[in-house]
Amino acid sequence: MEMKLLWTRQVPQVWEELKATGRYSVKEEYIREKHDSISDFYLDLYRWYTKEARKHLVIGEELEYPIWLSIEEESMLQPVEDTVILELEVPADQVLLCNQTAWGFRVNYWYIPLDSEDERRHNEELKRYGIANEADLVMTDKGNFYPALKRRITASWERIFTMAPEQTNDYLATMWEIRKEWVK
Repeated sequence: MEMKLLWTRQVPQVWEELKATGRYSVKEEYIREKHDSISDFYLDLYRWYTKEARKHLVIGEELEYPIWLSIEEESMLQPVEDTVILELEVPADQVLLCNQTAWGFRVNYWYIPLDSEDERRHNEELKRYGIANEADLVMTDKGNFYPALKRRITASWERIFTMAPEQTNDYLATMWEIRKEWVK
């Protein structure tokens, strides 16, 4: 079985839960605690991510929210106060890679272009329609007036899973549970 070496920064309670139960998965209350007044934004985003990820990876129905990991030690989130770094050796079939730059576009409700020419054409179309903030096409009623454009934007989001980034360190890894035996 192919294994992947990954790193994740977590709060110490994750390590304690792993030691006590042998596994860890993200729960809604953890997201609410971390993100406070903007929790609903992240919950919706992560639910979308998990729904789409299920097209690429078998994820248990009880697992709702992704765990974010680095694929290179040099690019991992560095330790800060009250955190632990977990180095994991995980079966490859438990991991889904995504394009970090494309994910940033998705987080902002933007179109994910195939290349610079595609981006140029998209921006010209927005300008032609007088759309200054393309996120409005997804987040407000403005999308009702431009349904084809809204569909093109939301359909492009699949590219976070399928479009290779320009640099390897622009990959993010996600998984939906950590097992104690994977911790190195």
